[in-house]
Amino acid sequence: MEYEFQRNTLTGTLLANFSMDQEALGFWLVEELGECAEKYGEICQVITKLQFNQLTEWRSVGKALSIELDSEQVRVYANDLESGEEFELEDAMSLYDGESEAICGLEDFHVALESWRAFIDEVY
Repeated sequence: MEYEFQRNTLTGTLLANFSMDQEALGFWLVEELGECAEKYGEICQVITKLQFNQLTEWRSVGKALSIELDSEQVRVYANDLESGEEFELEDAMSLYDGESEAICGLEDFHVALESWRAFIDEVY
């Protein structure tokens, strides 16, 4: 999984750019986790509990994106994906959902999460 963190020096906004099909992870880091050390600590505790089989799964519903963790993988998805709405598309058309949903391994997510926290600490 490839990613890069940046700060817009003009506006001060943070960006988390992830490789194709993983963009939702970056959106979640910026929009749902942001700079909140408390949320970061909570998720790290959840990851530890999952790794030591003290927890089987965990879910957090955010404003725009939600996250689900289990002992092997992480799923980040746009809340509107769970609405159950189905779209009729022409035969040659398809939806690109890389910005709406991403799945990765728990270990890879943990490394990215720690990198995000280090980036935040460096910026501020």
